[in-house]
Amino acid sequence: VQLGRWVLRTACRQARRWQLDHPDEPPLFISVNVAVRQVWDSDLVADVAQILAETELAPGLLQLELTESAVMGSGGRPLRALQALSDMGVRIAIDDFGTGYSNLAYLSRLPVSVLKLDGAFVKGFRYEDGTHPSPADETIVEAMVQLAHRLGLTVTAECVETAGQAERLRRIGCDTGQGWLYSRAVAPEQIAGLIGSRPLEG
Repeated sequence: VQLGRWVLRTACRQARRWQLDHPDEPPLFISVNVAVRQVWDSDLVADVAQILAETELAPGLLQLELTESAVMGSGGRPLRALQALSDMGVRIAIDDFGTGYSNLAYLSRLPVSVLKLDGAFVKGFRYEDGTHPSPADETIVEAMVQLAHRLGLTVTAECVETAGQAERLRRIGCDTGQGWLYSRAVAPEQIAGLIGSRPLEG
């Protein structure tokens, strides 16, 4: 939990720094993974509120990512914590969606704003090297995107590695993507060179 607080504070501070260094660019939101123990920590909401105040980062620019196992079946304190964070303006995302519990009934109860589709589905899309696509994977992804949109959620596809994958995702309505097509993991100081160099959507 203590490490989680340090990661959250460091990420929010860095996001605010990018915002100040690039005032003419649309503000970037920062995504931070949250462990199951943090969800059950009674201080999570207070910690987030304090860190946002310290760093002067707008709540809407913070996205907390939780795995399905951390949120599916949530009740009591964890659910109240997620609701309080959402009411604060913080975005809640379910990470690696589609490979865990996938209890769709909970999606209507949880204060979730983003679904991140597991990269295993995206890998079934056609590659530029001629690999045959998986019709089943594309059908599943399209169905999940449509469901998410009907629930008012946005969808991010993980592990997007090729322009072909990105185009197929775009055609079926996926909102955003992340993966090596856009950038490999880089140090914070290298992000400055990427800001404004390409569209952030996709």
